[in-house]
Amino acid sequence: MTQSQTLTFTKRTTSPFRYDIVGSFLRPAELKAAREKFANKEITKDELKAVEDKAIKELVEKESKAGLHAVTDGEFRRSWWHLDTFWGFEGILHTHPEHGYFFHGEETRAESAEVEGKIRFNGTHPDLAAFKYLKNLTDGTDLIPRQSIPAPAQCYEELVLGEGKSEAIAKHYSSKTELAQDVAKAYHDLILALYEAGCRDLKLDDCTWGSIADDEFWHVFAEEGQSRELLQEQLLKINNDALKNLPADLVVTTHVCRGNYHSTWATKGGYGPVADYVLAKENVSAFYLEYDSDRAGGFEPLAKVPADKYVVLGLLTSKSGELEDRQVVLDRIHEAAQYHDLDKLCLSTQCGFSSTEEGNILTEEQQWAKIALVKSIAEEVWDA
Repeated sequence: MTQSQTLTFTKRTTSPFRYDIVGSFLRPAELKAAREKFANKEITKDELKAVEDKAIKELVEKESKAGLHAVTDGEFRRSWWHLDTFWGFEGILHTHPEHGYFFHGEETRAESAEVEGKIRFNGTHPDLAAFKYLKNLTDGTDLIPRQSIPAPAQCYEELVLGEGKSEAIAKHYSSKTELAQDVAKAYHDLILALYEAGCRDLKLDDCTWGSIADDEFWHVFAEEGQSRELLQEQLLKINNDALKNLPADLVVTTHVCRGNYHSTWATKGGYGPVADYVLAKENVSAFYLEYDSDRAGGFEPLAKVPADKYVVLGLLTSKSGELEDRQVVLDRIHEAAQYHDLDKLCLSTQCGFSSTEEGNILTEEQQWAKIALVKSIAEEVWDA
């Protein structure tokens, strides 16, 4: 009998679940081929959508078979985990800068977003349409359809960082404070629309905090003369403003990421430098945190998470198909429990398997084996 099996744990009926996922899945070959054909104008948008619909339906069936409680559409309709959402708002332009994002040893495709008018949610959005299809697939089942969107702070930073971004903003906004307010409002309105469509499980994916935690990188996000603390106050306010006055039965969580592109990473550093802001003060019910490598630091910052909130430990990597040592994961869960109650912990991979359409370097079989291991370990620890 393990240490945890002598205890009684709260049964989870809403997110996060004891064994959980971050949300993106490897794109099937048929879907990748269809996206390429669409880009080359060889098939229509409706033909692409039909392939997406089929792939998502098959994915949800696989998620259900894997025993997952909350399911996603794998982000199969997106090219990026974040930019597609930004482009869906009125007032945001799809741009192609000279360079992409720089990851450890690799540069991404060169795409970005820029202000081209007042930013707002105009009642339609690709994420809203995508959720409605997922919701339809789960109606009449006990599956919970989860919608993931990039955090408002992530959108703000995308709009202010980069050559020419400040000039674009100045054409439409008197200050970046006004821009931040509009970003938060657009997000708030999108979230309410998702709720009206039946969404009760929303996750905000956020790389800003992972970047700010990096001692060598945080200043890239800061405006001239801005301290790390002032930067965190600014981004925390944007996120929390978007989350004000939401329905009580909408579960909102967040995933704090250090970058996940083609099995590479972008930033490093423990959560300590940002714990007093995001972990202590962001108005979400759970934090999905990356702990799959030494780059993540120790578990000490978990002590900053309020006692009533959950932490999903991303102890298994989605960047590689090699399965982790079961005992090592078990030991690390109990190590984390020294800083946050074991009953308030859950388990997942550190990130999704395909934050962009390129996907990480592993097979679909290895992807599902990772999820099966997460489930098996969680069942041992929490009798999930």
